[in-house]
Amino acid sequence: MSVRSPRIAVACSGLGHIQRGIESWAFDLAQGLRAAGQDVTLFGGAPGVGIRPVRCLRRTDRAAIGLASALRHVGGWRYGAASPYEIEQTSFSLALWPLVRSFDLLHVQDPAIARWFERARRLGLSRPRVIYANGTGEGADVMRGFSYLQLLTQGAADAWAGQRPAGQSVFTIPNFIDTRRFSPGDKLRARRGFGLPESATIILCCAAIRRYHKRIDYLLDEFETFVARGGQDAILVIAGGREDDTDELILAGQHMLGDRVRFLPNLPREQMPDLYRAADMFALTSLQEMFGIVLLEAMASGLPVICNDTADFRSIVGNGGIFRPLADPGALAAGLAAFADVPWRQTLGQAARARVERTFSAQTVIGDIIRMYGSVMAEKHNG
Repeated sequence: MSVRSPRIAVACSGLGHIQRGIESWAFDLAQGLRAAGQDVTLFGGAPGVGIRPVRCLRRTDRAAIGLASALRHVGGWRYGAASPYEIEQTSFSLALWPLVRSFDLLHVQDPAIARWFERARRLGLSRPRVIYANGTGEGADVMRGFSYLQLLTQGAADAWAGQRPAGQSVFTIPNFIDTRRFSPGDKLRARRGFGLPESATIILCCAAIRRYHKRIDYLLDEFETFVARGGQDAILVIAGGREDDTDELILAGQHMLGDRVRFLPNLPREQMPDLYRAADMFALTSLQEMFGIVLLEAMASGLPVICNDTADFRSIVGNGGIFRPLADPGALAAGLAAFADVPWRQTLGQAARARVERTFSAQTVIGDIIRMYGSVMAEKHNG
């Protein structure tokens, strides 16, 4: 007798109106599952191609901002209303609830959505089993609350092994990338499309344009040092979502670097493959990430990477880049100078592309995800 494939819901409240790793993960996951013949529906907080929109109070709406401000001092954190992002997730969950009644699985990276549906299921109020992929670095208090937990690196899985609660099923499966969409291409055409100099050395960073965590201020300072030390032909391009301090950082960068820095806030994701093709190298200045899908996008596009020296980053980048202690002043500038050796830089880029194809391609990882779904569905004792 044939076994019915599960009905899968992939959900992300920012999808369609926010550019982050979580949104990229959700969209790519749904696309990959569809290509593999799975029954999947992608739910997001705004309309878009392939997205079933769910009405919610978006984190950028005045109503969400005002409500968070009003509730922050009266225990809003107790009911998912401590910040505009939490209000978005909570309102999204309430609206999503009746839409997923017939689904078997709900796969999410937004932590508040995952917690909401996990609790509802345990109360008998929601049907789909929740798989929470910890892409935002939540702590033990959050991770122990799920029956099914996906961790993105072996290091994260090893660290969690001693704290894992009895009965929790843990899967170690990385993020992935569509290596057909993100691939090397016509560099000159891509540069013309973005108005970038054809003969310059283009250093690209894709991250939220903010100080906290992404450290764009450090990137600007280090690039200025690099230029002063001999990188006069270089252009820095920074593409990412807007944050509260984005405008301040743009003004500071333009004052420091003039035309040597180009900011592309809220660039639509469909333009990202060409932006990577326009670059020569990729820099990520955050000191840590739970994974960093932008690393896969850059490497799949044939770009060598420079990032902080951590075990997780090494497990992703491997021989496709270089690692420096980016908490130190001057470390990034020195690393960028090392990329002046063009043949070596190109060799690293080729190795980066090969590594992603071998380890992080959709063709490799989607099979592991489908097997995870089968394992979750086979656990009868969890309903």
